[in-house]
Amino acid sequence: MITVSDRVRPAAVLRAIGLCAAWLVAASHAAVAEEASRWDGDARNAMRLIAGSSARGSGAPLRAGIEIRLAPGWHTYWRYPGDAGVPPRFDFAGSQNVKSVEVLWPAPQRIPEQGLVAIGYTGDVILPLAVVPQNSAEPVKLRLKLDYAVCEMLCVPAEGKAELTLSGGPSSHDAALAAAEARLPHKSALGEGAALAIKSVRREEAGGRARILVDVAAPPAAAIALFAEGPTPEWALPVPVAVDGAPKGLQRFAFDLDGAPPGATYHGAAIALTAVTDDAAIEVVTRLD
Repeated sequence: MITVSDRVRPAAVLRAIGLCAAWLVAASHAAVAEEASRWDGDARNAMRLIAGSSARGSGAPLRAGIEIRLAPGWHTYWRYPGDAGVPPRFDFAGSQNVKSVEVLWPAPQRIPEQGLVAIGYTGDVILPLAVVPQNSAEPVKLRLKLDYAVCEMLCVPAEGKAELTLSGGPSSHDAALAAAEARLPHKSALGEGAALAIKSVRREEAGGRARILVDVAAPPAAAIALFAEGPTPEWALPVPVAVDGAPKGLQRFAFDLDGAPPGATYHGAAIALTAVTDDAAIEVVTRLD
């Protein structure tokens, strides 16, 4: 004999299984949400915040990152965009329990842009963040408004907003974040270094114009990109180009002494030179004496 309770029991079991499955999916989504914010953007470009694991209470900054996703053929810009473009702008106002946020910049690349040379990134890029809490014992809520530009044949402005609570716990984004951190240029001194080094920087007068010559040592046949930045963002130094005349074992680059803001002097100005190969990147700060 089949009773009412016998007929209801299988349906009740199915409902219970469904509820458990829904709960597991929700829990999984919640776990992912703790490691990354939602994407903000479209099929052309999008951004989000990601969290990395950190040792809470050690005094070290919390690890995080800004991940930017770009469609094939599109690029965005480095902190100094080169001959064209605009650098990203970061607004962390509204963050909670945050003393400071430092944006770190993986080694960029030269990007041809309608006869000019831009400096930036193609594909997907992660900009690592070092976040210092006000109180290391309290949660950190990171809120970001990012203004940036993306370019293909034309350049268009982009904006993204994201927020993420940083716990410092294990994260599935650790490997990607570590790979981005490994591409940060190593701070070096003029003349120092083995595999990759900036050996000399000197000024040359030619045809009534001044230019800077930079000799770089790198492994044989290594393709080198060199970038030059002035002491403040108002400077716009030309992108160095490869020239002949380097001593044996070195590669020489040159750029015109041009691009200082009104009232600035070149003599004694501190410039940052970033040399990049496929396997390494260094940054050397020197003065134009």
